[in-house]
Amino acid sequence: MNVTARPKIKFKEFVIGSFRLVRITNLVIVALTQYFTRILLIGPAENWRTIIADRDLFLISLSTVCIAAAGYVINDYFDIKIDIVNKPHRVVVGRFLKRRWAMGAHQMLNVTGALLGLLVSPWIFIINVASITLLWFYSERYKRLPFIGNFIVSLLTGASLLILTVHFPANRQLVLIYAIFSFFISFIREVVKDMEDIRGDQAHGCRTLPIIWGIPKTRNFLYLFIGTFVLILFALASVLDNPLLIGLFMILLVPIGLFTRKLSKADTKKDFKILSSYCKVIMLLGLLTMAAA
Repeated sequence: MNVTARPKIKFKEFVIGSFRLVRITNLVIVALTQYFTRILLIGPAENWRTIIADRDLFLISLSTVCIAAAGYVINDYFDIKIDIVNKPHRVVVGRFLKRRWAMGAHQMLNVTGALLGLLVSPWIFIINVASITLLWFYSERYKRLPFIGNFIVSLLTGASLLILTVHFPANRQLVLIYAIFSFFISFIREVVKDMEDIRGDQAHGCRTLPIIWGIPKTRNFLYLFIGTFVLILFALASVLDNPLLIGLFMILLVPIGLFTRKLSKADTKKDFKILSSYCKVIMLLGLLTMAAA
């Protein structure tokens, strides 16, 4: 009996595959966002050198990165068949990394992230454990359901900023506004990604919004969601009586308007992929306004 041996994976391929698996660029963005939030929103900004060297901030950020990385790993672990259809060139688990190694890495990253949070405070530990639990259920079950999967990912995105206020309570209201901004943009991007991946998701029994509603109704839902997002941001900025913040959000209306226009014309997988990347740009522009807020 002839047995075809699996080609041996080179070390370089293993490293590249591992970085791709944990979305190393996204993890760097998460860490930088937390540091920018701590310096520019919580402050005081003039003490940035002391803040950068702060042990507790480093531990909180590293714990968040570990848990996010574990979330990416377990998500790919459960989505191998779907990703083969939607993103065959990006499949890592089973190609560059064995399934049991992926599960081991997931567990190790989660334990590390939880323990790092415990070194800061019991409250950070509890939040980290809750995040780990939500990410597991998201990947194992809720990602395939309408709305709730998108909501969980977006909630955790906003929570990555709010967790800082648990240990650094100054200017919580300002951090809350940016956490809400991150939540809304993340939710919009998650729905757009579902629109992009509709073929593979549908083939494997997923029940995302584009599958149960269709693209036109999902697009109309996003119009309503974007309108609500803009109104809430300006309402919160007005409550804080911060004219500068209102002005910054006015500027952000330009890329948001362009996104909405592109969304109205999007029809192909390529179109939705571009829109997903455009959401990242809007997120980055929003975070850059921290410097002036």
